[in-house]
Order: sequence, then C-alpha cells, then structure tokens
Amino acid sequence: MALVDVSKPGEKKKLIWAGALGFAAILVLWWTLIGFDSGTPTTARPTASPAPQRTAQNAPRANTSSNATASQEVKSLEAYTEVTYQPASYNAPEARRNIFAYYEPPKAPVAAPSTPTPTPEPPPPILLASISPSNVYARTADFKLEVAGDKFTPDTRIFVDGRELATSYKSPQQLSTTVAASFIANPGARQVVVRTPDNKLFSNALTINVAAPPVPNLSYIGIISPTNRVDEIALVQEKNNRNIINAHRGDVLGGRFRVTSISEKELVLVDTTLRIKHTIAMSEGDKGAGPLTRPTPRVDAEDDEP
Repeated sequence: MALVDVSKPGEKKKLIWAGALGFAAILVLWWTLIGFDSGTPTTARPTASPAPQRTAQNAPRANTSSNATASQEVKSLEAYTEVTYQPASYNAPEARRNIFAYYEPPKAPVAAPSTPTPTPEPPPPILLASISPSNVYARTADFKLEVAGDKFTPDTRIFVDGRELATSYKSPQQLSTTVAASFIANPGARQVVVRTPDNKLFSNALTINVAAPPVPNLSYIGIISPTNRVDEIALVQEKNNRNIINAHRGDVLGGRFRVTSISEKELVLVDTTLRIKHTIAMSEGDKGAGPLTRPTPRVDAEDDEP
C-alpha cells in the first residue's frame, strides 16, 4: 500500500509544500548555527562591566573556537553573562577617630622680650658725702651750708636747684656757702650738687628738706584800747578750747610766740626760736567789739524806787 498517491492533484501539492518547508528549515538551521558569512570570523568585543578586575581574571575563559563559529546574536549575548563577585582578602579597618577632627599645627612660640641688663654708670669723679644742715624751716633767714666729701678743688662750686652759689674752698674734703632766704621761702626739697662750671667734674646729689614752720594755734578776737592808746590788750583765744587770754606787747604765747604789735586789724607775733613773723587778722565779727567799747547793760537794784 503506497503512503502517498501522486496521481491525485492535492497530494502532489502537499508533497511539494512539505519539501519546500523542509528545505527552508534546513536553511534557517544552517544560518543559525553556522551562518552564511564565509570571511574571517569577527571577534566580539566584550562590554565593560562594573565587575572588579580580579573577578574578570578568575572567570573561566570562553572557548575561542566556539566563538568563531557562533552567530552574531550568540556573540552579543556574552555581554549579559552572570558576574560572580569575589571580595578581596584585604579589608580596610574602620577609622578610630573623628573624621571631622583635623590636625592643627602648634603655634610658633613667641620669644619673651628680654630686657638687657643695664650697664652700671661709673661713679662721679667727686664724692658728696654730707651736707649740714640737711633740714630747715621755710621762711627762715639766710643760713650757712657746710658740705663734706672728697676730691674737691678750688674750681668746684655748690649748686642748689641748679643755681650756682658763692663757694668757699676750705680743703679737698670741705666746702661752704651761704644760702639766701629766697631759696627756702616755700616748703619742699632742694637738690645740692658740687661741680665745676663746665661740668667736667661733678658729684652725686643730696637733698635739703625744707619743712613748713610751726604756726600759732590762736585766734585774735578783740582788743581793749585804753584812752591813752599806749597799752592795748589783745583778746586771744586758743583754737583747741574756749579760753580767752589777755595779751600785752612783749608777752610770749604758746611758749614761743612773742607779741610785737597790737592793732584793731591784726596781731603780730614773732617765733622766738626761728625768728619768723606771723600775722593774725582779727575775726570779722569781733572788730571794734572790745569790752571797753561795748555798752554795759543796766541792772535794776532791788531798792530802786520810781
């Protein structure tokens, strides 16, 4: 029994279509597996992947012979192969410090300013050892000043506050001069130096202390004037108490102040020790209010009758 009856028109067409389909299938299979390109096979370039280089080295190498015979579609699929990541054996340790802390270089030390040791000045060529007197009171009269030291010459002079005084040369260790009262009119210190006028020879400086003189601790409050105007009596009151003293000319008050003049305006006293004159003005409220000038109040007697 025949499988196909060729004498029938329909069977003949089926047989032709089956052969054509089979030939077409062979062509497709050939194109897929081998291809129709007879030239040198093109090697597909691998696409860059994010895989580490170490992994690419460990990956198995593809068979070059199969790539040469594979189609273009098969070669392009090699870029999508699965990547196996193998971490490196060395792992960096975690940081043990604050990443926001940064190194600051130390500031350069500032050298402290050094004060050079002052060179001591050479001693003056003339020595001034002492002066006498070294303490005086202001407003006193002229006084003699004695100067003692060493290496004095006839050309050396005594200077008080920079003013040259007439100097008497006695010896290389002693000089003398007279200080006028104008130099000590006010309290304060006066500098004494011995030197030559050209200042080639000079000495160290010493000081005369001028103190304020003692003043009477009294107030002039009134006067008793007799009719003859010869023996006035001053009414003086001590400031420390309320005692009133009747003072005549020549009397010594407070142990050292002698009364020299009495008037209705002022009372003049002289220091018996320092010979300094002191003037005390009468108090404003008591001028001309002496006992003799004041009216005596009238006292009514008990036996007076109208």
